[in-house]
Amino acid sequence: MRGMATKADRAALIRRASLTALFGNLVLAAAKLSAGIIAGSLAVVGDGIDTSVDALIAVVQLFIARVTARPADAEHPWGHGRAETIGTAGISFLLFFAGFQLIVSSTENLLSGIEREAPQNIAIIVTLISIAGKLLLALNQYRLGKKSGSKLLAANAKNMAADVVISTGVLAGLIGSKLFKVASIDSAAAILIGIWVIRTAIIIFMGVNAELMDGGALKEHYKAVFEAVHSVKGAGNPHRTRIRQIAGFLDIDIDIEVDGQLSVHAAHNIATQVENAIRGRLENVFDIVVHVEPDGDFSSTENEAYGLSEKSVRAEEGSSLFHR
Repeated sequence: MRGMATKADRAALIRRASLTALFGNLVLAAAKLSAGIIAGSLAVVGDGIDTSVDALIAVVQLFIARVTARPADAEHPWGHGRAETIGTAGISFLLFFAGFQLIVSSTENLLSGIEREAPQNIAIIVTLISIAGKLLLALNQYRLGKKSGSKLLAANAKNMAADVVISTGVLAGLIGSKLFKVASIDSAAAILIGIWVIRTAIIIFMGVNAELMDGGALKEHYKAVFEAVHSVKGAGNPHRTRIRQIAGFLDIDIDIEVDGQLSVHAAHNIATQVENAIRGRLENVFDIVVHVEPDGDFSSTENEAYGLSEKSVRAEEGSSLFHR
């Protein structure tokens, strides 16, 4: 059976990543905002605002780590893992708002017709430092996100990777402004940065949307479940299969058929073997519910309104049914 990170382990990894992101982004944000104001660069100020949002995201991550670590209770029988999903969606909205505001302010500056001086050299120096710092933070978030299986950290890693691109765009705008003595290049670069931030926000939201809708499973997950059923002697016709993700963990429901003449004890034993076989093929399984039906009884499958069977998976393979 494959190993599975416990909720406590995941919470600890998220806390570590969040603290690193918080202090790193606070330092970079302060440097960029100060340099942007001193140098008169809208692009650097916009980059600093984006990094300030990243620091806020880290605070949200710390709060979410505490929530998701809580055990299940009467009000939340499935635990508190969905808080991570909601937090990830929140990150996308914060990024979208920041990108939109940057586009609006930069466009107003371009249309105002007011001539400005090209940004000072300090803006270029701070932007170079930002590129190196953001790259290190992105790698840190990606590594810990992969280790914990956290979509929240994975989303933040993408966000910080986008920040590297943003800062590179800022650098190009600054150099262009200095070379050609045209300050409007800096404003144009800020608009492009805003568009990139919005693009990142949409990608993050689309990635978490399936999980919010109780989906998010890959077709490989379903195939692994069906293979597990067929590996158990006496288990057949896996159907009405539902897999959803809760903060990186899989919650699985499945119906199988067994010999109708078996005792309850024997049928339960087969169901237990199926559960163990599934856990041996899939990582981070939160819970499995196996419903046993008598072999050949199609009354419960003729009008199924939910769940997938092997036939439906083959028919829908490659379609939008599966979140990739």
